[in-house]
Amino acid sequence: MSTLVNGKTNHKYIVTKITGEHALTIRLAEMGLSTGKVITVVSPTKNGSGLVIYLAGQRLAISVSLSKLIEVTSLEEQENTSPVPLTDISVHNSCIIYQLNGNKAVRKRLMDMGLTRNTLIQVYHIAPLGDPIELQVRGYKLSIRKSEATQILVKKV
Repeated sequence: MSTLVNGKTNHKYIVTKITGEHALTIRLAEMGLSTGKVITVVSPTKNGSGLVIYLAGQRLAISVSLSKLIEVTSLEEQENTSPVPLTDISVHNSCIIYQLNGNKAVRKRLMDMGLTRNTLIQVYHIAPLGDPIELQVRGYKLSIRKSEATQILVKKV
């Protein structure tokens, strides 16, 4: 994990955390830049100038000071790690969805709930007996069965 200021041209990143004041995170979210979003660096920082990113069909210029507050994980680097079942992730750790397995009906239901490829999720809570598992996905909390969680392959962040 690194900050966006170190981003390389034409590399895709997923935003894992935005530090700073609450008003700043709200303003960035209004522009479409929030945790879990996939961005591409169009033009990296040069000589202390800002950088340009591609986000949701638009280009956005960001200052160096602001880019130091945005923590990202490279999707290209994630391709080199091997996926593990979601049940292997411990509480309060984040991961990125790599693949959904299982029958078609279960996969469709999970995708309808927002669990799609390259989505950042956090294991929020695990019930005392291990079932269900509560996740934080796209700004909301979702509980799924342990049997469904074993069908979700993820890559650790």
